[in-house]
Order: sequence, then structure tokens, then C-alpha cells
Amino acid sequence: MKKIGLLLLLLLPVLGSCQHMNSKTAEIKQIRNMGNASNTAILAAGCFWCVEAPLLLLDGVDTVVSGYIGGHVVNPNYTQVSMGNTGHAEAVLIKFDPSKISYDGLLEAFFLIHDPTQLNRQGNDIGTQYRSAIFPLNDEQEEKARYYIEKLNAEKVYDNPIVTTIENASEFYKAEDYHQNYYALNPNEMYCRLVIKPKMDKFKKVFADKLK
Repeated sequence: MKKIGLLLLLLLPVLGSCQHMNSKTAEIKQIRNMGNASNTAILAAGCFWCVEAPLLLLDGVDTVVSGYIGGHVVNPNYTQVSMGNTGHAEAVLIKFDPSKISYDGLLEAFFLIHDPTQLNRQGNDIGTQYRSAIFPLNDEQEEKARYYIEKLNAEKVYDNPIVTTIENASEFYKAEDYHQNYYALNPNEMYCRLVIKPKMDKFKKVFADKLK
């Protein structure tokens, strides 16, 4: 991967600007109908613990919910999703304040906190449930996502092509409670120390002027 400085230079505002029962939260159709797409985003970038923690640091991000989306099983639980047979991706549903952070800003963070050139995996987390994916909630979000991917590929920011998929936003299911705010509640757990903390340290340096 090439230097992150080039990545951040390219990611300027565009187009105008890891086994229990769980419960269903928001249906994407409801988000559209309620007009909330302007302050909601759904992103998948490997283990949702690794995505939730850094995004919560950003000024303007109000909440980040870990969950499952993009599959064919109704109300899946972590065990089912972890087997890789439900079609779901581990993802996060982000609520943000557009006056403080834009969708572009979230995409910029998204492409920093994971490797979008790894197909159906992030590091040692392997399977379609760990795929890199963006789930647009309206046409504008889809257009921005496609622009970013095309731009990054064209500029060869990464050594390999980006494999991030842009998928239809189906129903989003909130993950079990113990997955929520996982890093903050389990900072000494081995996965957190070895995998998440290095990501957090890098994130804090790159986005120092955009943190809460």
C-alpha cells in the first residue's frame, strides 16, 4: 500500500462537497421513508469491533451500532453469521451530524481503517462476513461511493485493485449487546490489544484534527 498521505489527499469532498440471540433494529426502507439517509451510513470493513471503535472518535459521529446486513437469513445471530453461510457482512450503522462531518468524511475514514484490496477478509479474519462493502441509503451516497473507488483505483493509491462492493441496503440487524462498544469495554482483551489498538493509534494520528 502506498503512503497514507496520498490517500488523504485524494479523498477530498466530492460531488458537492467478531453467539447469542439478537434483535432487529432498523429496516432500510424505513430509513429512506423517514428521510434519515442524510445522517445515516452503513459500512462494512472486516470485524465490526475494528470499525466501530475508531469511527466513534470522530467529531460529528453520534452513534455507531455493530450489526449484520446483506444476507438472506432473518434475524441472524453471531454464530450463524460467523459460519459464513448467511450472506451477511459484519457492518456498522452510523448516525452522524452532517453539520460536523460529511458522508465524504466517513468514506475517508472507512478507506483508512481497513485494506479495501483484501477480498472477503481483513488480516486473519477470513470469510464473506468480513468483506469490504458500502451500503448506500440513497442515490447520492451511491454516487459518492462509486466516485471514491474509481478515483482511488485510477490513481493507483493501492498496489492492488479495490475490491470493495457497493451493495443494496437490505435489512440491518443489531448485533448482540456484548458486541456494542466492544473495544472500550474490553481494552485488555488480546484481539483488542494486538489488532484494534494499532488501528486506533494510526487513526488518531491521521485524523488528529477531526476527533472529538
